[in-house]
Amino acid sequence: MFIDTHMHISNDFGTSPDLFVENAIGAKVELLIASFCEKEDLELSTIFVEKYKNLYACVGYHPEVSNKIVEKDYEMLEKIIKDNPKIVAIGEIGLDYYWEKENKEKQREVFRKQLELAQKFHLSVVIHSRDAINETYEILKEFKGVKGVIHCFSGSLEMAKKFIDLGYYLGIGGVVTFKNSKLGNVIRDLPLTRILLETDSPYLAPEPVRGTVNESKNIPYIAKKIADFMDISIEEVADITSENAMQLFDLTH
Repeated sequence: MFIDTHMHISNDFGTSPDLFVENAIGAKVELLIASFCEKEDLELSTIFVEKYKNLYACVGYHPEVSNKIVEKDYEMLEKIIKDNPKIVAIGEIGLDYYWEKENKEKQREVFRKQLELAQKFHLSVVIHSRDAINETYEILKEFKGVKGVIHCFSGSLEMAKKFIDLGYYLGIGGVVTFKNSKLGNVIRDLPLTRILLETDSPYLAPEPVRGTVNESKNIPYIAKKIADFMDISIEEVADITSENAMQLFDLTH
């Protein structure tokens, strides 16, 4: 069994949600964790987790929408979390200085407030970090009781080890399969017990389907590449990364 620990699902991605879930199960990707990270998405999380038994959700405010967030939005986020036991994490949250350079202080404020919510509800977090890896790390150090995953990790071996030392997992997706990616050289020196599989669908489809709309059914391509880099079997990758996800997101129930 595989678990896609980070994907996005919608009626607007070209594949119907019903077919998306069916395709995933057909590829032995039996559990899905969908990210809903804009205000308009939060109610959708309730609809999708109710409809699909094998789908869980993480909810939060992406750093790109930080300027839109006001106090009542945190109250809405709390209500969604309280009302839905299939919310397994807060995310994706974090810092993005690639697209948004003028509101760094606001991003940091929104990030910290959501980390405080994770503490309050004893939830894991799903971390987005782009062009802000060191500052992301420094803020996470402030919240020592919070654990989670660094979504779409593509940093150095040094940074990978620093996040792992904080208790975080690394989310590895389609980028590891790209011909120009150096990520394989990093993960071959990391313990598989700290790695999670993710697609970030509909984005970042792996080789050999790069350029298409990504789906959870493509997780085996990512797992195979990791297996090749680590010189282990794809079955071992499936088993250990699934156990990692079960533990981090408390999916044992």
